[in-house]
Amino acid sequence: MAIIGKIRDKSWLIVGFVGIAMIAFILGDYNRMFGLGEGSYGIGLVAGEKIDIEDYNALTERVQNQERNQKQQENKPFTDEDLEAANDKAFSFMVDSTLLQKEYHSLNIAVSDREFTAYLMATEGFSVLQDLNQFFVDKATGVISEQSIKSGRVQLQNTLTKLKAAKKAEEKAQWEGTKKYFTDRRKNEKYFSLIAQGIYITKVEAREEYLSKKEAKNIQFVTRRYSEINNAEIKISDDELLSFYEEHKADKKYWNRSNNREIRLFDISIKPSKADTLAFDKKIAKLRQDFLASSNDSALVMKESEMRNYLPGARAIAVPVGHPKANQYMTYPMDYDTIIKRTAIGQLVGPYRVSDAFYLSKLLGFSPAKIKARHLLIATNNSTDSKLLASKKKTADSLLAAINKTNFAELVKKYSDDPGSKDKGGEYADFLEGDMVKEFGGYCATAPIGKIGMVKTDFGYHIIEVLERDANRFPILVTIVKSFKASEETVANSESEANMLLGKINRKLSGLSDISKKTAAFDTLGNRNGYFIRPIKLEDNNPTMYGISTKIAQDRVLELAFNNEAEAGDLMQAPIRDEDKYIIAMLSLVTQKGEPQFHEVKERMKTELIEDKKAKRLINEMTKIKGLNAVASKFNAVVEQAQVTFANPSMGNSGFEPEIVGALFSGLVKDGQTTLPLKGKSGVYIVKIVSSQKAPSTAIYKEEKDQLTAMVKSNLQASLMNSLRKSAEVVDNRKLYPNIRF
Repeated sequence: MAIIGKIRDKSWLIVGFVGIAMIAFILGDYNRMFGLGEGSYGIGLVAGEKIDIEDYNALTERVQNQERNQKQQENKPFTDEDLEAANDKAFSFMVDSTLLQKEYHSLNIAVSDREFTAYLMATEGFSVLQDLNQFFVDKATGVISEQSIKSGRVQLQNTLTKLKAAKKAEEKAQWEGTKKYFTDRRKNEKYFSLIAQGIYITKVEAREEYLSKKEAKNIQFVTRRYSEINNAEIKISDDELLSFYEEHKADKKYWNRSNNREIRLFDISIKPSKADTLAFDKKIAKLRQDFLASSNDSALVMKESEMRNYLPGARAIAVPVGHPKANQYMTYPMDYDTIIKRTAIGQLVGPYRVSDAFYLSKLLGFSPAKIKARHLLIATNNSTDSKLLASKKKTADSLLAAINKTNFAELVKKYSDDPGSKDKGGEYADFLEGDMVKEFGGYCATAPIGKIGMVKTDFGYHIIEVLERDANRFPILVTIVKSFKASEETVANSESEANMLLGKINRKLSGLSDISKKTAAFDTLGNRNGYFIRPIKLEDNNPTMYGISTKIAQDRVLELAFNNEAEAGDLMQAPIRDEDKYIIAMLSLVTQKGEPQFHEVKERMKTELIEDKKAKRLINEMTKIKGLNAVASKFNAVVEQAQVTFANPSMGNSGFEPEIVGALFSGLVKDGQTTLPLKGKSGVYIVKIVSSQKAPSTAIYKEEKDQLTAMVKSNLQASLMNSLRKSAEVVDNRKLYPNIRF
């Protein structure tokens, strides 16, 4: 039998493995991964080599299927966002796997046959792998014992032997995939273990950490905040700003960390007009009449609703917006809860708004908001065999006669065929009637609390006891959903408005040459018309869009930013339609990694120069007055108190001030002394050290050393992978391929 079949027999959840959906890719031909196809980028680059698009597409399909199945198990929809996340997961996996394979090769990390066998069989010092847990767990006790490990090794070895001897190509691929997965997993463990062994915290580092936490300064201080001075009072000339730029442009804090572009845009919403509102109200009024008179709700829902899913019975339960099961059921606003409960059965509720749609609902009944029950299942597995069904029924009847509140859990553990509840005494908590199959849910919703009864479902015979049932109830609703959208005429008017404004902006920008002035003009015209300007930064190596809903709109914006002739100051040629809005966008910056251009940092430097001038003015005013109390009295300030440490440089209500606290621990200011005015992040400070608190004397810093080591190790894998990606200069070109950059 193939290992996949054997695994299923053993309830081995191989699909739950980290990356197991990607086995086929790992196992694939790495020689094909790079360098195929035309163009310089393809869908992406790792260390200058192209990622093969066929491998990427195959992997994304597997990951999408895995994520889609997971959502189905959770009774949740698989959304466009989920699809995007699955694709990103596949791409990241390809990148990381490639980087690690290179590391394994360069460090000569390998796994011998003997090590591989010991790793799987939990011998030679290896523990049982969680992925293989089901082979080694004692079925009777649910725990791993010395005896269960011995029998598990035999079981697993037999399975692997059969798989290795398989002749069919599919079964061979299963074996190779399984072997590759566990081999790479072991390589991964060895690699990160090897790196972790290089982590060492010195005694000096541990001592500094100890002192930074234990040494303290008790201080009094007065703060004058920069916000006391209005920015308009500070005059900055162009020459001053340019001089500041020349002096500081080499400062690393101003450098661009990557090649990137900035898009500035604003949205023109397409809102329904008054005429649209009147037409919609008439439509809803007519629909209310038809709905009330209808004797065939399902047909009306299928005809009129934009969400055509008529759910029978308890599946039509509706929950308040924000409820944990809101993704599984229809929802209604919380403020409609009382209205619904006062509505007569068969009457209408609404229309009420949920997100961007209006709901009109007919009340069919109510169901408990929360149920707790336990059951014992005698499974029939959808069998139609009359003899088998009779036998199962006889067993169930015997158990029903014997079971009671005292022995329920014991009999469940011994006889129940439901693995999901067997180890919990058969209990299921916090479920709704609609979560379960009709017969099971119906019994739990209506049977007396504590009564033990039996129902038959497609799964088999259920012996059930209802333990708890919430007195609060959720409505059972049949609902027609209608979106309130702008008419074609209104959309056309919005488009005309967007075109007129775009033309106005274009005429204004065409007369300007300086990019800073173009940007200011774009912002001014947008703001003047009541629109909020949004800047979006796009990295050349990973242009990620946000705030734009449709792919067509995203592609248009990306084309503006990355077309071969793109220059800062370029304006889109036409408004972009993005669902219920039009977008007007401008390419405002094209920056290169390293030292910035003046226009890229002009505003940031202007802000800092204004702060510097404010600080100088405040320092000059405060220097003329001696003593904390005198300074506080003169400027209507307060003398504050705080205890600060080097590890926690927080100045009370004034916040994080590492430079001020650093000066206090420099040794230049003694106890009882007061500093000159000092420039901080939020203002200018005068500080008096009232007293210093020395750290208790010790020669052992084990606690600090252990903490620092644990901190470094906890971030090791993420930090190392980030470093590998950075050094490989990974390019994610998926959003630009193939129409914009290839």
